[in-house]
Amino acid sequence: MTTYALNQATRTHTHGHDEHVHGSTKVLGLWVYLMSDCILFGSLFASYVVLSGAYAGGPTQKDIFELPFVLVETFVLLFSSITYGYAMLALHRHDRPSVLRWLGLTFLLGAVFVGMEVYEFHHLISAGHGPNRSAFLSGFFALVGTHGLHVASGLIWMAVVLHQVSRSGLTATNTTRLSCLSLFWHFLDLVWICVFTIVYLFGAF
Repeated sequence: MTTYALNQATRTHTHGHDEHVHGSTKVLGLWVYLMSDCILFGSLFASYVVLSGAYAGGPTQKDIFELPFVLVETFVLLFSSITYGYAMLALHRHDRPSVLRWLGLTFLLGAVFVGMEVYEFHHLISAGHGPNRSAFLSGFFALVGTHGLHVASGLIWMAVVLHQVSRSGLTATNTTRLSCLSLFWHFLDLVWICVFTIVYLFGAF
């Protein structure tokens, strides 16, 4: 009986160690991905800055940007970062209902952000200010659109994690998933702050 208990304890310890190593590898892999994303967005920012004055007789930033609308959009995404932070605090307390509640609110705010971005793009294209109108607009749609696609991908990821947590609870694997998604989501917030400052704020003044 003692030998059996010892074997079970050894298996449990080994399994826990394997899960920890596997989780650390996932987090490291996400950091590598985020570094590659930094290069991607850095290239898009550089392209936009170079093309931002090439209007080809079309509208300028001051003609098409509605700063109050974008400011609301920015606060929506920033608040989603705060709510995700509360979800992580609940995770450390092992409070699954609070994790699901805060994560659901984060998803809702992210969906509102994407909806506002789609509305902005639709409004610009309907007014004849699509990406083919000028080099400036091509750079604008490429940069802002790429960020929007990342947020949409994050929402899909978040929906999957919500399902996994509601079904399996706050397991070690789900904790790693929540931590990785947290890094990704906060990264997107930082990128958007750069987009808001360089594209919208500088362009409107």
